[in-house]
Amino acid sequence: MLRISVCDDEPEQLERMARLAEAYLAARPELTGTVARFDSGRALLAAAEAGDGFELCLLDVIMPPPDGIETGLRLRELGEDGEIIYLTASDGYAVDSYDVRAFFYLLKPVEQKRLFRVLDQAVDKLRKRREEAVVVPTRGGARRVPLERIRYVERVGRVMRYCCTDGVVDSLTLRGSFREKAEPLLADPRFHLCGASFVLNLQHVAGVEGRTALLDDGSRIFLPRAAAAAFKEAWGRFWLEGRGL
Repeated sequence: MLRISVCDDEPEQLERMARLAEAYLAARPELTGTVARFDSGRALLAAAEAGDGFELCLLDVIMPPPDGIETGLRLRELGEDGEIIYLTASDGYAVDSYDVRAFFYLLKPVEQKRLFRVLDQAVDKLRKRREEAVVVPTRGGARRVPLERIRYVERVGRVMRYCCTDGVVDSLTLRGSFREKAEPLLADPRFHLCGASFVLNLQHVAGVEGRTALLDDGSRIFLPRAAAAAFKEAWGRFWLEGRGL
């Protein structure tokens, strides 16, 4: 089920974009989905706080406070990792949308063909994200853990602890080194080894302050002195090269 949110404070624009989103779903019979309408950033945030998240969000930038950029930042703080496509009549906010890790930035009026092409790209990215996972042996049996949900993995005692957006998964007792067991993660450009027994998912890092990594759920990870500089460089390169988008 593909959940699409459309947020715009102008009633006509809101209805137009929502109908385009519905037309997109109708034109892609292989997709099932819903389209939710929100006339303000506050309404969208309230829905997110209530657990009504989204995979795709068409979000207007210029709105009464909180505007689209502020709304997007707050959504990330709430742990919403869906793809955000910004809509606006001005191109002056493109750099700001980068901080929100927006998927795309479209200028109004948005043409149907252009929107459908961008939505296809976003859906393809979502599909690939859902398919990528690691299988973790646990006491309760093997667990399939999607890579996109992993914030970080650390060694705790003799197990690997996967701290995810939807909970914690502990592996069976380690047989071999942490680095060896973390190789499937490190093969993905999103993951970075910090020290001997800690791996961070760069996609869930909202910023770096000195030796502290700021995660998108508001938590902070203190980095080892020897690893801090390399991590900051890797995080910057990850986003500058567009791998996180």
